[in-house]
Amino acid sequence: MSSNTNKQNQNRSWYLVLTKAQSEFNAQENLLRQGYEIYLPLVQTSRRCNGKNIKRTEAFFPRYLFIYLNKETDNWSPIRSTIGVADIVRFGGVPAVVPEIMIDKLKMNEDEFGLQSFEKKEFKQGDKIEIISGAFEGYKAVFQKMKNAERVSVLLDIVGNNTQVTLSVHELEIA
Repeated sequence: MSSNTNKQNQNRSWYLVLTKAQSEFNAQENLLRQGYEIYLPLVQTSRRCNGKNIKRTEAFFPRYLFIYLNKETDNWSPIRSTIGVADIVRFGGVPAVVPEIMIDKLKMNEDEFGLQSFEKKEFKQGDKIEIISGAFEGYKAVFQKMKNAERVSVLLDIVGNNTQVTLSVHELEIA
């Protein structure tokens, strides 16, 4: 690799692209076709449809994907007019740089199928749990039920009274 190529890579950063609703794959395909380097983290989800569990591969970050660009030499103008793309995320008019370590961690978290792997927490009614983050961090509770894929209902003992509280599943672990 020449020193000129190394210098070009040193000036490259990951940026965040906002896609149109449910157009992550379309935007990815069209940006790749134009020669851009893209990273779209994926996750497999399961939904009930007509009484059947349907598995789908979706964007890990709905409506977002990452693009690797050289701020000085790459042509940014076609990106916003690419089919599926809404805009480049900016803060104060400046394109938002995504830390390289975040992209590395996302890539390291992929399983053999290129999907983000994460430990799915399976709780049963009556399980004793500990709250590991958030406003009630350190408290013990009793698991009641899943409200949806991300939220759970727990009974929290507050001053001798059991109070039903809704929390993120990510804030809990088995005690």
